[in-house]
Amino acid sequence: MEIEEILKKIYLPAAGSHKGQNGRLLIIGGSKLFHAASLWALQVASRIADLVHYSSVPEDNKLVAKLKKEFRNGIVIPRSEIENYIEEDDCILIGPGMVRSDAAEIQSRFNRDKIQNLTELEQISDEGIQTYVLTKYLLEKYNYKKWVIDAGALQMMEPEWTPPGAILTPHTRELMTIYLKSGLPKEKSTEEKIRLFSRKYNCLILLKGEKDQVVYKDRMIAIPGGNAGMTKGGTGDVLAGLAAALYCKNDTWISAAAASFINKKAGKELYQKMGYWFNASDLANQIPLTMKRLLVGN
Repeated sequence: MEIEEILKKIYLPAAGSHKGQNGRLLIIGGSKLFHAASLWALQVASRIADLVHYSSVPEDNKLVAKLKKEFRNGIVIPRSEIENYIEEDDCILIGPGMVRSDAAEIQSRFNRDKIQNLTELEQISDEGIQTYVLTKYLLEKYNYKKWVIDAGALQMMEPEWTPPGAILTPHTRELMTIYLKSGLPKEKSTEEKIRLFSRKYNCLILLKGEKDQVVYKDRMIAIPGGNAGMTKGGTGDVLAGLAAALYCKNDTWISAAAASFINKKAGKELYQKMGYWFNASDLANQIPLTMKRLLVGN
């Protein structure tokens, strides 16, 4: 079975390794409206990567700082300092909890809201336009880095900003939104659309659903195993954090496929213990237990 071979290839921390050698992740997310989304991504990622840097709007940064005792390897940074960490970190997750704005408003205001550096971002009052401008600025300037693009950033981005090898984590509606911007043929099945988009933009699509579909160019694997408990808000943010943490030390394909499988397995194990009555925090806490069972045994 292909997934078993994928799990065997996941990087495990070496004996004698030091802090930072087993993954450094930067998470950019959160907003005044959505506080918890990026925290769920941070919660699971902090169990896997050695160092997690977190950047959000000031209100969210203050909230995370209060919770920092739970993330002892985490560093909360202002958005104006993001570029100081991008170069040193292995992977960047952008989007959980970030808000979007109306596309027409973006087009009418974008020329005025172009930025030359991140200190200028604070001059933009609309958080949705901030999402658009920040996402464009970072993806285009640092397109050589490893990226996981989720939620608000994914909803606001243009396809041509996609960095090579990026992992995109849409649900079906988000996939349709970005696909329609691509100019690719509309009269195609969902599977064909994923393949076409992945080939054109040299990226991996992890389409979330009852059965996840992971597509990277000509490779595809379907990951079944969803249950109704996984429809809770925040479970997609947990998946994005898991994929990004794995991507720090693994390749694109292994990171996304393994993240999908581990996430589904953790959801199944929670269902066996709690029925449908678990939440995103439960899922984030279960994932390390599931990983231990799958990767190193009981």
